[in-house]
Amino acid sequence: MPKVKVALIGVGNCASSFIQGIQYYNKPEATQPGLRNPTLAGLTPSDIEVVAAFDVDAHKIGLDLSEAIFAKPNNAPKVCDVPKLGVKVSKGPLLDGVGESTKALIEVSKEKDVNVAEVLIAARAEIVINLLPSGASNAARFYALQAIAADCAFINATPNFIASDPVIAGQFEDAGLPLVGDDLVDQIGSTALHKTLLKLLSDSGVHINETYQLDVGGGNESVDTMDRTRDAKRTIKTESVAAALSYKTQVVAGSTDYVDFLQNKRDSYFWIAGTYFCNTPLIIDLKFQTVDAPNAGSVLFDVVRAVKVAKTKKQGGAIEAISAYGFKRPPKMLPIDVAEAEFKKFVA
Repeated sequence: MPKVKVALIGVGNCASSFIQGIQYYNKPEATQPGLRNPTLAGLTPSDIEVVAAFDVDAHKIGLDLSEAIFAKPNNAPKVCDVPKLGVKVSKGPLLDGVGESTKALIEVSKEKDVNVAEVLIAARAEIVINLLPSGASNAARFYALQAIAADCAFINATPNFIASDPVIAGQFEDAGLPLVGDDLVDQIGSTALHKTLLKLLSDSGVHINETYQLDVGGGNESVDTMDRTRDAKRTIKTESVAAALSYKTQVVAGSTDYVDFLQNKRDSYFWIAGTYFCNTPLIIDLKFQTVDAPNAGSVLFDVVRAVKVAKTKKQGGAIEAISAYGFKRPPKMLPIDVAEAEFKKFVA
């Protein structure tokens, strides 16, 4: 298949790692550690081309995308140099894209808003990726509708209900355009690790009595989560973790605080209490640290390539196989092993 042409909504840390990843993995497949699927549906990461990008920060508007991804307040680790991409960051509408707690970190540009659909059409974008802050629910819906107007598929990496919203999903179905979401999973994130541990224990005959997973992070996304989406994120994470078990038990999962000096890192704390043979007690107490932005890269690469397959097949509406594989809150929640199998069947 030809290049996968994508547009990015939000040029933050996740966008930085995504674009650096395309450059980093522009090499022979044999030297590609860190990817779950170096090749998917005949496509490699180097087949992904970013053709448009939108933001509201004055430090990024008008810059070439290769420069904007390293502009403040971004603090994702730099892993490689990125050559000029010939893609200027456009000024999108502010809407609710900046929360109260992040106003001090972001200088909103005074440039005139572009016509988003026209920019997407001019760039020949096929897929729009929403990387806005978690609390930007109105902006997420706006860009979803702009994607429809520009005949683009839509990937909602945020916790805002887009793919899970029957009305919006119906609009994409009517337009014959793929929609996937909501809330992108990490390659090796706390939620995935928590679910895997619970499934491993449960499959071994351990009964889980209670469990929690609490996250503390740095970076803009953690600020925005504390300010606007803490409860929503907790609901999504808790439901996702609970789905790993075939029975109901006490589960709590979510973000608890922001620590500025963690930068783009995230510390996750796990507690699992259960019983095994002859009602013998078992307790697991763990700490797990990751860097946020790179954690989204591998899964996002898979999702983008799978959405290209869906668009080539002319499938419209919420694509359950992709959503259940790559997102914490898909329209239809599936166990991990079932989601994996459905995804492989879809891209095959």
